[in-house]
Amino acid sequence: MYFAALLARTEDGWEASDTELDDVESLSDLADLAREASPDEDTVLVLIEQEDAWFGVVRVDGEEDPRIYVSDAAAAARSSYGEILLTDELLGREPGDEGDDLDALDLDGTEDGESDDDEDGADAAAGSGEAVPHGPVGDAEVLDDLGVSEKELRSMSGDAVGEIAESLGALDVLETVR
Repeated sequence: MYFAALLARTEDGWEASDTELDDVESLSDLADLAREASPDEDTVLVLIEQEDAWFGVVRVDGEEDPRIYVSDAAAAARSSYGEILLTDELLGREPGDEGDDLDALDLDGTEDGESDDDEDGADAAAGSGEAVPHGPVGDAEVLDDLGVSEKELRSMSGDAVGEIAESLGALDVLETVR
């Protein structure tokens, strides 16, 4: 189970909307979704939380590249929504290795050509698991200017989305979409 919400900063304060990520296939799609929530190019935060296992913050400021923080990359890697956030750049990988990593993560036994390649696939999966670190990745200073320090962000667990919203003074608006 996951929860995702958009918090758009406006001149009147924060506005929240819940969002479905089912049609989002990439970070670019997610950034476009966030930009649509704020036609004035204000700051928009995408907050994603999955069963208290991990949370992610994506910050979009106008047309700038999104800034991302993920609390536990290894846990997020096991989630289709987490995979959207775990870009090659965020994980320190060379761009273009994405196809191999996605194949390696597909461990449901339905891969094409399951014969001698099975052992190689298991090795690749083990290798890709090591490539995704346990613990936080990304820009831990993503919310510094909004009043949530790196130290506070890294120490959050449980209802981190609620803690972030409370720190921003947006808990009431977030609760209306929760």
